[in-house]
Amino acid sequence: MTCHWLVKSEPSAYSWEDLVKDKKTAWTGVRNFQARNNLRAMKKGDLVLFYQSVKDPSVRGITKVSKEAYPDNTAKEGGWSCVDLEKVREFSSPVTLALIKSDPSLLEMALIKQSRLSVMPVTPAEYDRILEMGSL
Repeated sequence: MTCHWLVKSEPSAYSWEDLVKDKKTAWTGVRNFQARNNLRAMKKGDLVLFYQSVKDPSVRGITKVSKEAYPDNTAKEGGWSCVDLEKVREFSSPVTLALIKSDPSLLEMALIKQSRLSVMPVTPAEYDRILEMGSL
């Protein structure tokens, strides 16, 4: 069974445009235990919303897990994990944070409730609604 997730990145660190150019990436640098545990729960083939924060905060498109959790070699100390993500497709129009916050069906979304978390689960209903809003 495929699960759904959302990952967040600041465009100055790694943007959607970087992923479009690279086609895939190792999702490294996560240094929060809850987010790390979410990375470790991801399975190959899981679909992941790519959220770009700070400048024009919005969900930009869909990625998928192409390699399950393995040790993050960017960590100076042990115990951190990363996954590999690959681009699936870009939204026709980004789904802005303002749009998400204005939709009553998304008010319980982890993106709203735990806004500092960089890797979070997304319910099937939330995922479908975000896709609908992104014109996919």
